[in-house]
Amino acid sequence: MGAAQHQLPTTLPPTRLRERPLVRLLDALWRERWLGVSVAAGMAVLTGLLVGTTMPRAPATAGQALVLMLTGFVAGGIAGLAMRSRWAMVLAPVAHVAAFEVARLGTPGITVERIRFDSAYGLLAFILGRGLYGVIGLLPMLLGVAYGVALARRWSSQRQPPSSRLRHSAGRALGALATAGLIALAVLIAWPASTPPVRGTDGQPIAGSIATLERVRLGEHDQWIMIHAASADAPVLLYLSGGPGQSDLMFSRVFFEDLARDFVVVGWDQRGTGKSYAALDPAETLTLDQAVADTVELTNYLRARFDEQKIYLLGESWGSTLGVLAVQWHPELYHAFIGSGQMVSQRETDRRLYHDMLAYAERTGNVEMARTMRRYGEPPYADPLVYAYVMGYYEQLSPYTPPAAYLERGSAAGLVPWGMRGSEYSLIEKANVLRGLMDMFSVMYPQLQEIDFRRDVTRLDVPTYMLMGEHELAARSDLAHEWFAHLEAPHKQEFTFPDAGHSVVFEEFQAFHRIMTDIVVPETYQGG
Repeated sequence: MGAAQHQLPTTLPPTRLRERPLVRLLDALWRERWLGVSVAAGMAVLTGLLVGTTMPRAPATAGQALVLMLTGFVAGGIAGLAMRSRWAMVLAPVAHVAAFEVARLGTPGITVERIRFDSAYGLLAFILGRGLYGVIGLLPMLLGVAYGVALARRWSSQRQPPSSRLRHSAGRALGALATAGLIALAVLIAWPASTPPVRGTDGQPIAGSIATLERVRLGEHDQWIMIHAASADAPVLLYLSGGPGQSDLMFSRVFFEDLARDFVVVGWDQRGTGKSYAALDPAETLTLDQAVADTVELTNYLRARFDEQKIYLLGESWGSTLGVLAVQWHPELYHAFIGSGQMVSQRETDRRLYHDMLAYAERTGNVEMARTMRRYGEPPYADPLVYAYVMGYYEQLSPYTPPAAYLERGSAAGLVPWGMRGSEYSLIEKANVLRGLMDMFSVMYPQLQEIDFRRDVTRLDVPTYMLMGEHELAARSDLAHEWFAHLEAPHKQEFTFPDAGHSVVFEEFQAFHRIMTDIVVPETYQGG
């Protein structure tokens, strides 16, 4: 008879397992339940303090999101292992969140400060801030607790009540599904952003063209730019987006597609905005002067990179404020300045909008709107969400239909509000598009209240062009016309469009292209 075959054990017997030092330590924790609870709570508090200190807006980048997922999973695993109870699914997240909120107290921004559900914008701020944190940080923690409890019960020397085969199988299936879901989420978070190539009129990528997303160091902070150009030898055009806090990478890529065949078109996510959201902190250093200094620093970077003595500067809305100040500081760096949706005095515009809102409410019989505006009173407002309420009525104050070409190109590109679907943003950056608009606005907008170009900028030493839509809000356009009429400049010219509103440079993208190539460049370009 042949020799008997023996299969090697794949796991240690219970008696051998209990001899391990770690298991003996865990047995002590499990015998003294208060000790296991203390370890679980301590780990949750420690990680909450660590995350709240190092990433108070957690998570602001893909890397931070992945670290947070791992941290949550490990903390949950330790809590579940220490307590050997699913009550750790309550204790660990609560202790972690409490410590996290304490650690980030004083961090400014609508998505970070007090929770409020008194408006749709408050709810959105909660979802983008604490809601995102819950998905990225707390779901992995709950899964970690489940794994920790399962491991503890496997290692425990105390007999556990048997579970039915159906319940055991259902639990394993649910755990596997949750694990797969979090792995898929991690892959989506890590998926890199990209921008499409520059294409010719035949729809094919242009050989030797530039289409890149790049990190640049400005004002000691990492910020992002997007460059599109058929040729590196073309004049450079730097676009400053609105807000403050708005990211226009997808908008500028879609509507400046034709322009990129004649210019090196540079879009910039300013500090605290979109892809540069993580650079918002420390927020106390994000001043108006620093924003202007960043603009000048980026200008010099582009001049050196593309071997140009000067570049063109295009500002939209808040970007027109930033652009005027940059040109006033350093006119020698710019061929010309082009203002679209030109701002002159944010405070005076807001004051006039307040009265326009009351007049609109009276015309339309909107008693609730009138009551709300009177409760708010005249601006400036300490609560940034009041400005959001007013913005919600812009279209009613000046209704119009944008040009067909604008609507058609935006629809063909799949453009949605704020351009969040753009491939230029990773998954976390898509949330940052809105988080930046809220938080960067709340930091920067109060600093603009004393600006009035009618008083502060009476001369620009560069050719200056202004694009204005006839459907622009009167609270903006009247001030812009008044300022521009008295502005001294080597050359100035205004272009008015009957079918445009505030975002003229996008709505009239075809006309803007012609203006740049047929008028502005011949009048101002001096070569490299």
